[in-house]
Amino acid sequence: MRDPRPHLGEPLALDLLNTRWNENGHPQDLLIDVAGLAVWLASAGLTDRATADEATLNAVLTARAAIYDVVRNAAPTALNEVLEHGRIRRTLTDTGPEDVTDIPDTTWLPAWLAADNLLHLLTEAPDRIRQCAHPDCVLFFYDTSKNGTRRWHSMATCGNRTKAARHYAKKP
Repeated sequence: MRDPRPHLGEPLALDLLNTRWNENGHPQDLLIDVAGLAVWLASAGLTDRATADEATLNAVLTARAAIYDVVRNAAPTALNEVLEHGRIRRTLTDTGPEDVTDIPDTTWLPAWLAADNLLHLLTEAPDRIRQCAHPDCVLFFYDTSKNGTRRWHSMATCGNRTKAARHYAKKP
């Protein structure tokens, strides 16, 4: 099954949030079942590290809600609970220092990686984590524009719709 979502390619935490979207005014959710989880794991490049099963789906849904709580409400409690399922172990190997992801219960691996990715985004530039400015869009993006003023997840869709609506509203 191909990934049906309208916006791909965001960092893992935001990509997980974007498993929910609106299509023709109707809410969609890729993660309603294990088959949708398999699509997301493939899109995220995690199929070799995670299994699409009910336990992993529940962990990923927990992480999605926790990431949303941080991005929209600055509420860290649930995200910290997801992060409790793993850690980064620093080690020295023959080739030099290495950070090793240590997740004892592998059903939490994709969820933990998405939560950890959000921490990286918050460290780099928290003000560049944005929700699309179109009033009917629920998608998120990480603004990588030079001046940091991107407003829409996609200029081709939401940006054009907004500008067209504004243009037609001005006409008599």
